[in-house]
Amino acid sequence: MKKTFDIHVKAFKPLIPPAEMKQALPLSDAAARTVINGRKQIENILKKNDSRLLVIAGPCSIHDPKAALEYANRLMALRREVEDKIDLIMRVYFEKPRTTVGWKGLINDPYLDASYNVNAGLETARKLLIDINDMGLPTATEILDPITPQYIAGLLTWVAIGARTTESQTHREMASGLSMPVGFKNSTDGSLAAAVNAMQAAGTPQHFLGIDPEGRSSIVSTTGNPFCHIVLRGGNTPNYDPVSVGKAQTVLKNRGLLDSIIIDCSHDNSGQKFTGQPFVFKSALDQRLDKNPGIIGLMLESNLFEGSQKCPGDGCALRYGVSITDECISWETTKQLIRCAHNRL
Repeated sequence: MKKTFDIHVKAFKPLIPPAEMKQALPLSDAAARTVINGRKQIENILKKNDSRLLVIAGPCSIHDPKAALEYANRLMALRREVEDKIDLIMRVYFEKPRTTVGWKGLINDPYLDASYNVNAGLETARKLLIDINDMGLPTATEILDPITPQYIAGLLTWVAIGARTTESQTHREMASGLSMPVGFKNSTDGSLAAAVNAMQAAGTPQHFLGIDPEGRSSIVSTTGNPFCHIVLRGGNTPNYDPVSVGKAQTVLKNRGLLDSIIIDCSHDNSGQKFTGQPFVFKSALDQRLDKNPGIIGLMLESNLFEGSQKCPGDGCALRYGVSITDECISWETTKQLIRCAHNRL
């Protein structure tokens, strides 16, 4: 009999079960406190019970754990300095969606050499998150693959669903069961409808296919996530301006959803140029100070050094602390922006 399935599948490689990885790399008491307290703080900011500004800053993507830890140590010191007015958390992105092809992130290809050692990638990601949370620094990431949360979600304070996946039923269902606040980005063309619909879907109970802590295929039933919100990231035109923000808040209020908004200072709001991020950051801050407390947070793509570089594919000849995906502002610029915001708030 001729084979009718898996015709284009080259191989199957078993994943380490989530429970086994958690046992090998357990969540410390210090890290658990960071996660629990961090989530509660963001929930209070979303409900406007905490008047501080949420700032999510960090590399576009993590490719070098050593550089990421150096960045985390610097950000933790700055977090302590500004914590009375700003809730500063670290962007720790391990998965990268691709319009066509390209490096898919540290979890998918941790050695940057197309070896696709996903088990090693998950282990590296979990260990790095433990180390950062142990410092007392909360972490944020984008969840792309619906299997990934079983391995790392217990170490995350905030999660994004990206512009390319906000319309996906799978990601809406997944978000309904996540344990932390979830920000849905508007579509790549700038429209809000998909993100607003996603918030409504993820806020209700869902039943879908997934895996359990032992890695077994399962029917997952959720309660719905009450802390879904919108992230404005621009589209065909930027959408951080007062008119765009006001329209988004009106739509959200009319749908009975949280009207708290995070503005992404990079991507299409900055023309995908690191030089545009400071302008967006300052403009959004001006709006918040001009009696719009609904702008509760800002996102920055930031690294030790500015700009970006091409990855040669073998992990060699890379400049330390420079992004291999989107352009990032430097640490010095990041520090100046956050201190400026702290002084003005």
